Amino acid sequence: MIREKSKATLALLACVLFWGISFVSTKIARAVFPPMSLGALRFALALVFLFFIKKRTPGAEHLSRRDLPLLAGAGLSGVTLYFFFENTGVALISASEASIIVAAIPALTLAVEWLGAPGGLLLRRVRGLLAKGEGAAARPGSPSAPPQSKPLWGRWLGTLISIIGVALTAGGPADPASPSAAGGHILGYLCMGGAAVSWVAYCFLSRPLFGRRSRIFIVYWQTVFGFLGFIPFAVFEAPQWGKPDLRIVLHVAFLGILCSALAYWFYAHSLAVLGIPLSALFLNFIPVVTVAVGYVVLAERLRPVQWAGAALVLAGVSLATSPGAWSRRHRRQKRY
Repeated sequence: MIREKSKATLALLACVLFWGISFVSTKIARAVFPPMSLGALRFALALVFLFFIKKRTPGAEHLSRRDLPLLAGAGLSGVTLYFFFENTGVALISASEASIIVAAIPALTLAVEWLGAPGGLLLRRVRGLLAKGEGAAARPGSPSAPPQSKPLWGRWLGTLISIIGVALTAGGPADPASPSAAGGHILGYLCMGGAAVSWVAYCFLSRPLFGRRSRIFIVYWQTVFGFLGFIPFAVFEAPQWGKPDLRIVLHVAFLGILCSALAYWFYAHSLAVLGIPLSALFLNFIPVVTVAVGYVVLAERLRPVQWAGAALVLAGVSLATSPGAWSRRHRRQKRY
C-alpha cells in the first residue's frame, strides 16, 4: 500500500508539472486555434494515444449502461466544459493569473465534499438524524450514527482566505500592456472560475467508477465523450483557424499527449489511491510552475497585489487541508 501511495504521489507531481506548463502552451496555441478547436485537436491526439495503451492492457472491459451516465458526465464536465472555460480564459488573462485561480480547486473540493457530495459530512449527518428519529441507536461507532469527522473551522477559514486571495489576484489594477487592459479580464476570471467548478464536478463523477473499472478504461471513455462534445463547436470555428507553424504543432502535441492522455491517466490513478481532497491539494503547486514558465517564455509579470493574492490562495488551501486545523476539542476526543 505504501508503494502504491508513493507511485500515486509521483504521478501527481508529473500532473502538476505538465498542467503547470500547459497554461503557457495553451496561451501560445490560442493565437492560431479558437478554444473548442484547440480542445478538439488536443483530445483527438489524446484519444489515439489512449487507444493504444488500452489495447495493450490485459483484460477486456465493456461499456455498460450503469457506467454510461458517469463516464459521459465526467467527460463532458472535465474535458469539454473545462477546456471551453480554460481555453477562453487563458486568451483573456495571463497564464499565471489563470493558474492561480485554478489553485482554488482544493478549497472548492472540500466545500463540495462537506455540503453534499455522496459520502460527504452533511449528508452523513442528515442520514444519522433520520435514523435516530426512527429509533435506531445513535451511539458513536454504531452503524446508524454519523461517523466522527474533523471539525471544520479550519477548512472554512482556509476556504475564505483562498477566496479573498483569488479576489485580490483578479482585482488588481490593470496593467496597460496586459490583456486585462482590453476589457476582457473580468470574463477571463469568470471563465477560470467555471473551469474550477467543472473540474470539481469531474472528480466527483469519476469517484464511483474506481471501485469497478480500471483507470485506463475510465480515462479512455471520458476522453471519448469529451472529444465528441468538442466536435459541433469546432466545426463552426473552422473558418477562424490560423496557419500553425512547427512551434504551434509541438505545443498542441504536448497538450494532447502529455497534458491530456498521460496526465488524466495519472490523475485518475491518484484519485483512486489517495482520494479526491489530497489529490486536489497537489493542484496548489500548478501556479508555481506556471509563473516560473510564464516568466521565462512569455515574460509575464504579476503585480504586487497579485503576488499577495497568490500567497493567500496557497496559504488558505494549505490551512483548509491541514490536520493542524483540527479543533482543540477534537484532539482531546482523539486521545481518549
